[in-house]
Amino acid sequence: MRKEYDFSNAMPNPYVKKLKRQVTVKIDAAIADYFKKQAVPLGMAYQNLIGLYLTDCIANKKKISVAWK
Repeated sequence: MRKEYDFSNAMPNPYVKKLKRQVTVKIDAAIADYFKKQAVPLGMAYQNLIGLYLTDCIANKKKISVAWK
């Protein structure tokens, strides 16, 4: 093993997926049930569906509006 390595010509690995961060989010049971029902016909986990929905919100620059009643 060398004492030092030269990484000046190194390139990022094109095969590495984008990194994901695990977070804990508390959501209402009704929200979880909604996404679970939507995910079943798609054959995917509801957590992935929630992630896709949030990604779509970012891509379409959806504005969040909160109206307390």
